[in-house]
Amino acid sequence: MKHIDKLPPIILIALFALLTMASCKNVDDPFVPRVVSPVLVAIDGTAPGDFATEPTISYTKTGNVVLSARILELDKTNLLDYTKGIDSLPVANTKITITLRNSGAIVAELTTDAKGKISVEKTWQSLGLTSPVSGNSIPLNWSGTYKSQAFTRLSRVSVK
Repeated sequence: MKHIDKLPPIILIALFALLTMASCKNVDDPFVPRVVSPVLVAIDGTAPGDFATEPTISYTKTGNVVLSARILELDKTNLLDYTKGIDSLPVANTKITITLRNSGAIVAELTTDAKGKISVEKTWQSLGLTSPVSGNSIPLNWSGTYKSQAFTRLSRVSVK
């Protein structure tokens, strides 16, 4: 039987590579969501089709802030039929809670209408800014539960 020190270097490298790959553990990525959202939260005032980022809506410091969105379910029945595609169905009678991300304070608790729409008007003071200055921003969570699955959409409101 040969000793390990007499094996050709290429075999030692291959053996090392196999052992390294066999010992790799599949680690969950902390930056990728574990579950796909059951709904699409389309926040009004943001760019159409901008669903992958954290949208920011800007308002003047003298006016009120209008927080509104449409909650839609994506019907993928016709996904493979290019003439029909995916359909967006409004989600009615679903409770949505808007909270301040920094403190967790509830800004509003709303229920979607028949068109999946929610809307509320707030002052800067009610969002935690007693004297709004241009460039200030407030991070928000839009959360709810649909078909027994929780979801959260992130956004920001900033002062022009």
